Amino acid sequence: MLKIRNALLISVVFALAGCSTGNDNRNTTATKVVPPPPRQVLRVETRPSAKIAAKADDPTLKVDVTKPLLILNLPDGKAFREGEEVAIDFSLANAKLKGDGGEYRVRYIVDDEEMQWIDRWEQVVLSGWLPGNHTIRLELVGPDGWPYRNGDQNVVTRSLTITK
Repeated sequence: MLKIRNALLISVVFALAGCSTGNDNRNTTATKVVPPPPRQVLRVETRPSAKIAAKADDPTLKVDVTKPLLILNLPDGKAFREGEEVAIDFSLANAKLKGDGGEYRVRYIVDDEEMQWIDRWEQVVLSGWLPGNHTIRLELVGPDGWPYRNGDQNVVTRSLTITK
């Protein structure tokens, strides 16, 4: 019995000695508040645009010129300076947008963010870009709510770079 009591007493002494050190910060976690990266908030403005009928401009892409056709008039890989506006200017053929009395819509997505809609044949101007690489995806959406494919056309993605 004495051996058990001594063993228990020694265990308690070692346990208390291990818990009570002179270092008050031994079990303290240091934290640092890191603010999130700035979020890009684009300003959208619409402007009238010239309604020039779309023509297939790349002979290597398959396209039926008698079906609805959407062409994005923005070169791929174009660079803009910070503060410059980026215009989503497009041409249509064989399709009318809902706002112009038709059944089609144009959907655009910037940097995999929330999709936006264009229902009138107008130029959409985006400003407030943060420096870096960005993408714009433009789709002609048919009356059934799905992107209307015309061969290799009507779903277009362009890259652009915003520099300081």
